[in-house]
Amino acid sequence: MTDTQTGRTRLARETSGSAQRPPQRLDLPTSSFDLLNEQEQLRRGESYRGGDRNAKTLLKEHGLSVVLSVMRSGARLQEHKTAGPISVQTLAGHIRLHLLQDTIDLTVGHVVMLDGNISHDIEAMEESTFLLTIAGA
Repeated sequence: MTDTQTGRTRLARETSGSAQRPPQRLDLPTSSFDLLNEQEQLRRGESYRGGDRNAKTLLKEHGLSVVLSVMRSGARLQEHKTAGPISVQTLAGHIRLHLLQDTIDLTVGHVVMLDGNISHDIEAMEESTFLLTIAGA
């Protein structure tokens, strides 16, 4: 498969990679991550240094995706929704989930689960890290 952003041929179940990080296999039989190290790498990445957020897909296979995201204070992921259910767990900082009829504050150690097709956006109330899990992806 040819990646549309880099023009490089890549394997199925492999990230495209970038100037900041090499391609990563996403279909290994077991995966283990040091989330503190991963979030620090994301903060050192160009997307974060030059912008307000950065993210890395840790796993994407068999109907499950896991994404680690870092956001600067005040950053916002605009309204969106996923087909499958999700969970959002705050690892550092404080994020706020805005739903159509509700607002949910997620400080360190809090997690929220949403059914699929629920519109929401995410706002970082302070510099934050969260883990997003998407089922059915």
